[in-house]
Amino acid sequence: MTQWTLGIIGGSGLYAIDGLENRREERIETAWGAPSDTLVRGRIGAVELVFLPRHGQGHRLTPTDVPYRANIAALKAAGVTDVLSISACGSLQEQYVPGDFVAVDQFIDRTFAREKTFFGAGMVAHVSMAQPVCSRLSALAADAVAAEGGTVHRGGTYLAMEGPQFSSFAESKLYRQWGCDVIGMTNMPEAKLAREAELPYATLAMVTDYDCWRAETEAVTVTNVLEIMHQNSALARRAIVRLAHTLNATARTPSPQGIESCLDFALITAREARDPVVLDRLRVIAGRALGG
Repeated sequence: MTQWTLGIIGGSGLYAIDGLENRREERIETAWGAPSDTLVRGRIGAVELVFLPRHGQGHRLTPTDVPYRANIAALKAAGVTDVLSISACGSLQEQYVPGDFVAVDQFIDRTFAREKTFFGAGMVAHVSMAQPVCSRLSALAADAVAAEGGTVHRGGTYLAMEGPQFSSFAESKLYRQWGCDVIGMTNMPEAKLAREAELPYATLAMVTDYDCWRAETEAVTVTNVLEIMHQNSALARRAIVRLAHTLNATARTPSPQGIESCLDFALITAREARDPVVLDRLRVIAGRALGG
């Protein structure tokens, strides 16, 4: 049993956490470069929170340019036990209304211009992504949104597109036919990398628009996204504080899906074939499974 140290990756519109005690900044360099920005640490009760703005302060980074590997490695190095992603998304279904939240439980990855793994030549690993989010963290985050008066959908499939452009009408219709519920640009490869780092991960996706499939609604623009996003972000900040108070009253045990030991079943390269240089780089995210 360990203490909760909750990592928060803030997406569009979420650049700070309210109510942090003993607030301080921490700069971490990783083998994959610098993260998106300085980490901000603090406590709410006994729970340590570590906040990282995904796009950097001032929204400097496009979805493609976000240093996903450095972000996850920095959170792991900072001692984070669980990661909650907050991100804006478009709705692909009528019932997901702008202003709603979705506790996503599945992803379809359509990104193509990003590094998606910590592993590679010299140390190969294949982690399972069948259940890509931590069911416990996702449920607790959804409970926090509901307790703050938000509308939250428990479960949903998130289509991760490359961006930075929004979808075409044809793409939006196609993704609806696939059964996707929401669309965004940032949760992949983030979720995959968190799993490789044995970090339980969950997403609260904030619905800002109906993408462009809905004929009776204006096609998505930055202007209408920002308007809804500002409303959602205020509720998201309150929900994070409530989640922290819930965690204060909840003993942390290993995730019900065994995420903290998933690399035990993923490392495939024979010990004698492992590259020592690659192993050294991997220590921060896979040291437990690699033996120190």
